[in-house]
Parts: sequence; structure tokens; C-alpha cells
Amino acid sequence: MSFPITYIEAGSGPAVIFLHGIGGDAEAFSKQVDYFAREHRAIAWNMPGYRGSDLLDPMTFPGLAKALLSLMDHLGIDKAHVVGHSIGGMIALEFAATYPDRVLSVVLAQTSPAFGRPDGDFQKQFIADRLGPLDAGQTMAEIADEVIATFFGPNAAPADIEVARKAMAAVPEATYRAAMHCLVAFDRRDALSNLSVPTLVLAGEKDSNAPAPMMERMAGKIPGAEYACMAGAGHLANLECPEAFNDAIGSFINKLKN
Repeated sequence: MSFPITYIEAGSGPAVIFLHGIGGDAEAFSKQVDYFAREHRAIAWNMPGYRGSDLLDPMTFPGLAKALLSLMDHLGIDKAHVVGHSIGGMIALEFAATYPDRVLSVVLAQTSPAFGRPDGDFQKQFIADRLGPLDAGQTMAEIADEVIATFFGPNAAPADIEVARKAMAAVPEATYRAAMHCLVAFDRRDALSNLSVPTLVLAGEKDSNAPAPMMERMAGKIPGAEYACMAGAGHLANLECPEAFNDAIGSFINKLKN
């Protein structure tokens, strides 16, 4: 019987697990997997509903955190450095708050501790804006063509934009809808002051989806958290400036060895 979550991995040593955003997939972290596999067991999952991973019904953050726990158990990983980007960062926060004994450290990359409440006016408008094109008959590929470039900073290479476009275009419509409705229900601000694992909050200077000032305030609410901001980076810094992204995370993890 096949396992319900697909993933890529390389290397051996302490585990580092990468969790992608709503429009991403495991391959979007290929530059991170290659880099960290030099000294670690580097893994990037396909979030439930993505690239052959079974969709959760309903999709909830506790359910996604449990799915990550299941993957770690499947791979025989007791503890891991968990790196979450965007909605993946929300999953990472949920996981670290729920299962701190399974976490070596957590990196909250270009994310937020809360989106709000599903019945709020802003959240309702957000859902309408994001899902309206699908309701009007557009495909995920057409949506990706329109929006993906807006997630990058001014120095992004066309090849990296194309990687992100293809990833978003491949997201099943049902998964995208479920992820959007899951997203607007997220609020784990209560967990920040009680987070008990080493934490890096990683922002992009030009990221309008998870603005750096907001992320710096979030870091200030987590005991002992480190904060770093990548100069010139948009929302998809793992693709746009992988060297800065990898260096920030690698330096943080390496300090924990001492």
C-alpha cells in the first residue's frame, strides 16, 4: 500500500523538512534539498492534495500538522528542523506548537501567525478575489500566468519565475479551493509566546504577501527567536535568491550545534 504523502529527499544526517506554499510543490525546494543534503537528510513534501499526495477532507491546520507527523513516522524521523514557507510556515507553527518534542528547530519563512476569521469581511473578499477567476471558468494555468510574477522581487530570473508558474499551474482546482478556505481560518497568535523550540523568522524585503515589518513584530513575540530579512527578495525567496535563503537557514541551524 502506497503512502498518502509524496516527497523528495536526498542526503543523510539530521533531518530538515521543507513545507511549500499554496502555489508550490516539493520541486520548488529542489535548490534547498540539494544544498542541505550535503550535511543533512533533506526532505520536501508535497502538501496533502499536491502532486499525488492525498487531499484532506476537510483541510485543516491540525490535520496538516498530523499529516507531517505521519510523514516523519513513515520516514523514521524522530526530530527534524522544520522549514515552512507561506502556508507551509503556518503548518510549521501549528506543528511546533502541537508537537514540540518532534522539532529540532522551526523556520517561519515569509508567513504569518494569523489570517483572521473565515467570516470576516476581509477574509470573505480575499476568498472572492482568489476563487472568483475559477468560478468564472479560468484554469489554474491561466491564473498562474496572471499572478505568479507578482510574487517575485525585481531581480528574479525568468527561469525561476517559470518554475513557480508551472508549480501553480499543476495545483488541482479542488486542492487550491480547499487550501484557500483553510488559510483564512488560521490564527495561532496564541502559540507565539509559548513556542519552546529554537525559531528563525525569515522575511523578504520586497514581500507584499508577508511584509517584513509584520514578520519582525511576530519574531518579537516568540521567546528567543531570531529574525532575518533578505534584501530585495519577494515572496518566493527560495526560488528567487536561494543563496540568501539557504545561507540564513544554514547559519541558524549550524549555530544550534554549538
